[in-house]
Amino acid sequence: MNGKMIKVADEFARAPVGRYISDGPNSGERFRKDFLIPALKESNSVVLQFDGTRPIGSSFLEEAFGGLRRAGFQAADLIKKLKVLSSDPSLAIEIKRYLNG
Repeated sequence: MNGKMIKVADEFARAPVGRYISDGPNSGERFRKDFLIPALKESNSVVLQFDGTRPIGSSFLEEAFGGLRRAGFQAADLIKKLKVLSSDPSLAIEIKRYLNG
């Protein structure tokens, strides 16, 4: 198992928005189910590159990252495995807050 990089703007959406799949195809629920969970199960580390995305709302972030905990992942494991790259340093802080619950 190696590391995995997800370039969010290129591989998912430039405008990640919404909480649930019913909110649209760029939702936090879809990102968690189709990108985060598979990457976490297949790789020792996951790097998330957010540059190139528009500002991301809290509903997307909470569903994508808080949803990992509700799906059974442990906060300490997630914090070790996930790395957030962004020109906006507050994004990594917000994601970590959702991972910690």
